Amino acid sequence: MSEGCQNCFIYTIDSIHGKDASILRRNKNFALPIARTRQGGYKIPSGAIIWLCFSSDFLLKGADMWRDEVWAMIRERRDCTFIFFTKRIARLESCLPSDWGEGYENVIIGCSVENQKRADERLSVFLRLPIKRRYIIAAPLIAPLDLRAYLGGGVELVSVGGESGRDARACRYEWVLDIREQCREAGVAFHFHQLGARFVKDGKLYKIPKHLSRQQAQKAGINLARNSRDILV
Repeated sequence: MSEGCQNCFIYTIDSIHGKDASILRRNKNFALPIARTRQGGYKIPSGAIIWLCFSSDFLLKGADMWRDEVWAMIRERRDCTFIFFTKRIARLESCLPSDWGEGYENVIIGCSVENQKRADERLSVFLRLPIKRRYIIAAPLIAPLDLRAYLGGGVELVSVGGESGRDARACRYEWVLDIREQCREAGVAFHFHQLGARFVKDGKLYKIPKHLSRQQAQKAGINLARNSRDILV
């Protein structure tokens, strides 16, 4: 198990609702991107941002049987932007459709990293793959990160966030600011999306209520936007 998965909030949420997070299934909204109204138009409007497997991982081996159907929906809905994050970037090449080429213009892929070890493992692979739009998701951030070697490879945005949950490991503000400075120097957009449940600033540990984690990150006012295509995640 990757260090970032150690305290995954999904297992806690599923447990509360009596679900087994280890079981993969298609949910009732699987085909929603191509579902139509009685009038014949799409239920999801043109220009929408559609998240894939937000509480899972799009590249899970157990989901291989359904992925071709998803690629078909993405091809049909070229008027929408699809986005997914993954810790399994090494599986991407074997999961791509035959017409992928250098990537689909309407797909954003975010590679998730939590510490330097995982960043070096995953991002070296990430930058070699044919992807049109790349994000780095530094979350849950549980250690300082030096991303300089990876910010010149077409990465559009780095999004940073602390860990959620009762057993969350602390995220330090100096780590966040250091990554922001790396992005500023490289001309890459930066987004601080949440503090996490335990946040250290100026040497003081703060316990952050879940409902304030994102709000307080935005109040910090440290985001760096680069262009109108930036989707802050």
